[in-house]
Formats: sequence, structure tokens, C-alpha cells
Amino acid sequence: QVQFVESGGGQVQPGGSLRLSCAASGSIFSPYVMGWYRQAPGKSRELVASIARGGITNYEDSVEGRFTISKDYAKRTMYLEMNSLRPEDTAIYYCNVDVPGRQMSWGPGTQVTVSG
Repeated sequence: QVQFVESGGGQVQPGGSLRLSCAASGSIFSPYVMGWYRQAPGKSRELVASIARGGITNYEDSVEGRFTISKDYAKRTMYLEMNSLRPEDTAIYYCNVDVPGRQMSWGPGTQVTVSG
């Protein structure tokens, strides 16, 4: 079973930037689509961005143009570059497989706090 560990979160001022990392370990796997999710207090977890094997990406409307998802296959690591951060981006960010019925156990997530 693959395990995910997220890192790179922190507190930044509005307009700031962060790069999140998602390291995978354990069983070898190659899902068609991977995604970054986030969950804010009192809200359900939502998909923020996804990336398919061919590099095709999709973004939630509110982060389009501000966030960039990428993968380093050699390092088995996925990234989320976040720019022009807003207070509403504050949440715990997670990574996982973005394929129905194929998601793995959730990792610990990494906290992103945007406040000035």
C-alpha cells in the first residue's frame, strides 16, 4: 500500500507563495491521475488540482492561474506551487489518487495559513 506524506505548508501573508510536496512511498503504483485536495475548518475536503500521466492538468476555478501542479517521477514526488495566496486558501492540504475507487489512505496533510 502506497503512503503519502505532505510537506511545505506554513503561514504566509496574502499574495505570498508556497510550494507543497507530496512524497509517495511503499508499493509501486502509477495511477492515471493524482490530485491535491484541501479541507478548511467546517468544510468538506475538495479537489484543488489534478495531474494525469500525460501531464494534463485541471484546476478548481478559484485556484486557476494561481496554482501549478507537477510531478517528479524519479523522486516519486508531486508538487503544488501556490502563488497569490488568499485567506480563503487557508486549509489543510492533502494529496491522493484522483481516480474513483482507487484512492489510498489519507496522509497527515500540511497546513497552509494565509493571513496578514
